Amino acid sequence: MVGGTLLLGVGLWMGGDALIRGEGSAPWVAAAALLLAVPLVIAFTFRPAVYANDDRMRIRNPFRTVVVPWAAVEELRATYSTEVVTRDGAKYQLWAVPVSMRQRKLAVRSGGQVLVGAEATVQELRTLAEQNAVRPTAKGEPESRWAYEILAPAAAGLLALLLLLTLS
Repeated sequence: MVGGTLLLGVGLWMGGDALIRGEGSAPWVAAAALLLAVPLVIAFTFRPAVYANDDRMRIRNPFRTVVVPWAAVEELRATYSTEVVTRDGAKYQLWAVPVSMRQRKLAVRSGGQVLVGAEATVQELRTLAEQNAVRPTAKGEPESRWAYEILAPAAAGLLALLLLLTLS
Protein backbone atom coordinates (compact mmCIF):
# COMPACT_ATOMS: atom_id res chain seq x y z
CA MET A 1 0.00 0.00 0.00
CA VAL A 2 2.92 2.30 0.68
CA GLY A 3 4.23 1.58 -2.82
CA GLY A 4 0.83 2.35 -4.30
CA THR A 5 0.67 5.64 -2.41
CA LEU A 6 4.13 6.57 -3.67
CA LEU A 7 3.24 5.61 -7.25
CA LEU A 8 0.05 7.67 -7.10
CA GLY A 9 1.92 10.62 -5.61
CA VAL A 10 4.66 10.60 -8.24
CA GLY A 11 2.16 10.00 -11.06
CA LEU A 12 -0.13 12.80 -9.91
CA TRP A 13 2.83 15.13 -9.42
CA MET A 14 4.23 14.47 -12.91
CA GLY A 15 0.83 14.27 -14.58
CA GLY A 16 -0.40 17.38 -12.79
CA ASP A 17 2.70 19.26 -13.89
CA ALA A 18 2.12 18.21 -17.51
CA LEU A 19 -1.54 19.22 -17.24
CA ILE A 20 -0.69 22.68 -15.87
CA ARG A 21 2.56 23.54 -17.68
CA GLY A 22 2.40 21.28 -20.71
CA GLU A 23 2.16 22.63 -24.24
CA GLY A 24 0.50 21.26 -27.33
CA SER A 25 -0.96 17.82 -26.79
CA ALA A 26 1.03 17.14 -23.59
CA PRO A 27 -1.84 18.03 -21.21
CA TRP A 28 -4.23 15.74 -23.10
CA VAL A 29 -1.71 12.89 -23.16
CA ALA A 30 -1.07 13.37 -19.43
CA ALA A 31 -4.80 13.32 -18.67
CA ALA A 32 -5.29 10.11 -20.69
CA ALA A 33 -2.22 8.49 -19.07
CA LEU A 34 -3.52 9.37 -15.61
CA LEU A 35 -6.95 8.02 -16.50
CA LEU A 36 -5.25 4.74 -17.46
CA ALA A 37 -2.65 4.51 -14.68
CA VAL A 38 -4.53 5.63 -11.56
CA PRO A 39 -7.20 2.86 -11.67
CA LEU A 40 -4.51 0.22 -12.36
CA VAL A 41 -2.36 1.35 -9.43
CA ILE A 42 -5.43 1.32 -7.20
CA ALA A 43 -6.45 -2.12 -8.51
CA PHE A 44 -3.13 -3.76 -7.73
CA THR A 45 -2.20 -2.01 -4.49
CA PHE A 46 -5.34 -0.98 -2.59
CA ARG A 47 -8.14 -3.19 -3.92
CA PRO A 48 -7.10 -6.78 -3.06
CA ALA A 49 -8.82 -7.91 0.14
CA VAL A 50 -10.54 -10.93 1.67
CA TYR A 51 -13.58 -10.52 3.91
CA ALA A 52 -15.13 -13.40 5.82
CA ASN A 53 -18.23 -13.69 7.98
CA ASP A 54 -20.38 -16.56 9.24
CA ASP A 55 -22.05 -17.09 5.86
CA ARG A 56 -19.50 -16.42 3.13
CA MET A 57 -16.13 -15.20 2.01
CA ARG A 58 -15.80 -12.17 -0.29
CA ILE A 59 -12.62 -12.09 -2.37
CA ARG A 60 -11.76 -8.72 -3.89
CA ASN A 61 -9.04 -9.11 -6.52
CA PRO A 62 -7.76 -6.36 -8.86
CA PHE A 63 -10.40 -6.85 -11.56
CA ARG A 64 -13.03 -9.10 -9.99
CA THR A 65 -15.04 -9.61 -6.81
CA VAL A 66 -16.04 -13.17 -5.93
CA VAL A 67 -18.48 -14.15 -3.18
CA VAL A 68 -18.19 -17.78 -2.07
CA PRO A 69 -20.69 -19.21 0.45
CA TRP A 70 -18.97 -21.50 2.95
CA ALA A 71 -21.02 -24.51 1.80
CA ALA A 72 -19.53 -24.11 -1.71
CA VAL A 73 -15.91 -24.30 -0.47
CA GLU A 74 -14.17 -27.57 -1.26
CA GLU A 75 -10.62 -26.57 -0.31
CA LEU A 76 -8.48 -23.61 0.71
CA ARG A 77 -4.77 -23.91 0.00
CA ALA A 78 -1.54 -21.94 -0.09
CA THR A 79 0.90 -23.35 -2.65
CA TYR A 80 2.32 -21.01 -5.30
CA SER A 81 -0.59 -18.70 -4.55
CA THR A 82 -3.43 -18.75 -2.06
CA GLU A 83 -6.62 -20.05 -3.60
CA VAL A 84 -10.06 -21.39 -2.83
CA VAL A 85 -11.45 -24.33 -4.78
CA THR A 86 -15.22 -24.64 -4.92
CA ARG A 87 -17.25 -27.85 -5.04
CA ASP A 88 -17.92 -27.31 -8.75
CA GLY A 89 -14.14 -27.19 -9.42
CA ALA A 90 -13.73 -23.44 -9.92
CA LYS A 91 -10.54 -21.90 -8.51
CA TYR A 92 -10.22 -18.33 -7.26
CA GLN A 93 -6.97 -16.74 -6.15
CA LEU A 94 -6.80 -14.64 -3.01
CA TRP A 95 -4.47 -11.80 -4.09
CA ALA A 96 -4.63 -10.28 -0.62
CA VAL A 97 -3.00 -13.35 0.99
CA PRO A 98 0.47 -13.68 -0.58
CA VAL A 99 2.62 -16.79 -0.24
CA SER A 100 6.33 -16.37 0.46
CA MET A 101 8.26 -18.36 -2.15
CA ARG A 102 11.26 -18.58 0.18
CA GLN A 103 9.16 -20.11 2.96
CA ARG A 104 7.46 -22.37 0.42
CA LYS A 105 10.84 -23.73 -0.79
CA LEU A 106 11.91 -24.39 2.81
CA ALA A 107 8.66 -26.23 3.49
CA VAL A 108 9.00 -28.33 0.31
CA ARG A 109 12.59 -29.26 1.19
CA SER A 110 11.51 -30.36 4.66
CA GLY A 111 8.56 -32.30 3.25
CA GLY A 112 5.93 -30.18 4.99
CA GLN A 113 3.20 -27.75 4.12
CA VAL A 114 3.76 -24.03 3.73
CA LEU A 115 3.70 -22.69 7.28
CA VAL A 116 3.86 -18.92 6.90
CA GLY A 117 1.55 -15.98 7.51
CA ALA A 118 -0.52 -17.06 4.52
CA GLU A 119 -0.94 -20.52 6.00
CA ALA A 120 -2.20 -19.07 9.27
CA THR A 121 -4.78 -17.02 7.37
CA VAL A 122 -5.75 -20.03 5.25
CA GLN A 123 -6.11 -22.15 8.38
CA GLU A 124 -8.42 -19.55 9.91
CA LEU A 125 -10.51 -19.48 6.70
CA ARG A 126 -10.62 -23.30 6.68
CA THR A 127 -11.92 -23.28 10.23
CA LEU A 128 -14.63 -20.77 9.29
CA ALA A 129 -15.59 -22.91 6.28
CA GLU A 130 -15.80 -26.12 8.31
CA GLN A 131 -17.78 -24.56 11.16
CA ASN A 132 -20.20 -22.56 9.03
CA ALA A 133 -20.81 -24.73 5.94
CA VAL A 134 -23.83 -26.33 7.62
CA ARG A 135 -25.57 -23.02 8.29
CA PRO A 136 -28.68 -22.54 6.11
CA THR A 137 -27.56 -19.00 5.31
CA ALA A 138 -24.16 -20.24 4.11
CA LYS A 139 -25.61 -22.18 1.17
CA GLY A 140 -25.58 -21.11 -2.47
CA GLU A 141 -23.38 -20.84 -5.50
CA PRO A 142 -20.29 -18.64 -5.88
CA GLU A 143 -20.95 -15.30 -7.55
CA SER A 144 -18.39 -13.39 -9.58
CA ARG A 145 -18.55 -9.75 -10.68
CA TRP A 146 -16.11 -7.74 -12.80
CA ALA A 147 -14.78 -4.55 -11.21
CA TYR A 148 -16.13 -2.12 -13.79
CA GLU A 149 -15.20 0.77 -11.50
CA ILE A 150 -11.57 -0.13 -12.29
CA LEU A 151 -11.92 -1.49 -15.83
CA ALA A 152 -14.06 1.30 -17.34
CA PRO A 153 -11.79 4.28 -16.54
CA ALA A 154 -8.65 2.29 -17.39
CA ALA A 155 -10.14 1.27 -20.76
CA ALA A 156 -11.23 4.86 -21.44
CA GLY A 157 -7.73 6.10 -20.60
CA LEU A 158 -6.13 3.48 -22.84
CA LEU A 159 -8.45 4.35 -25.71
CA ALA A 160 -7.84 8.09 -25.30
CA LEU A 161 -4.08 7.57 -25.04
CA LEU A 162 -3.98 5.41 -28.17
CA LEU A 163 -6.13 7.91 -30.05
CA LEU A 164 -3.95 10.85 -28.99
CA LEU A 165 -0.71 9.05 -29.83
CA THR A 166 -2.07 7.94 -33.21
CA LEU A 167 -3.25 11.44 -34.16
CA SER A 168 -0.06 13.23 -33.16
